[in-house]
Amino acid sequence: MNFAASSGSSGNSLLPLLLLVGLFALMYFMVIRPQSQRRKQMAQMQQSVTLGSEILTIGGLYGTVVAIDDESVTLEVAPGVTNRYARLAIGKVLPTDEIDGDDTDDDDTEDDEPAADEATDAADAAPTNNKGADGAENR
Repeated sequence: MNFAASSGSSGNSLLPLLLLVGLFALMYFMVIRPQSQRRKQMAQMQQSVTLGSEILTIGGLYGTVVAIDDESVTLEVAPGVTNRYARLAIGKVLPTDEIDGDDTDDDDTEDDEPAADEATDAADAAPTNNKGADGAENR
């Protein structure tokens, strides 16, 4: 009878172990594996950069690749201006049509300016309260 009682308690001690293993498996498939795949894709993209590629660095700088080294790339960021970056700083290789599309975004800022002027006009027209914390009027 003592044997039967001990076998029942070992079944209960197995459940927390199974939950722990299940939690680790869930973490692996939801976090670790996708991160590993993204890291491999980034490394492949950084190694496949060629001369003339338009890229965006992780710091937000757009440029054209003019020279490639084993561990670095040289970008032309303006006519005659070059910067050297580590390959790991390449955030994205841009297609040529995406670069052309960014230039048209400057026209949208003209539409936003009247809205900013209207906001300042509304703030000027709002009544002001000249009373202090004690309720007395400040002049």
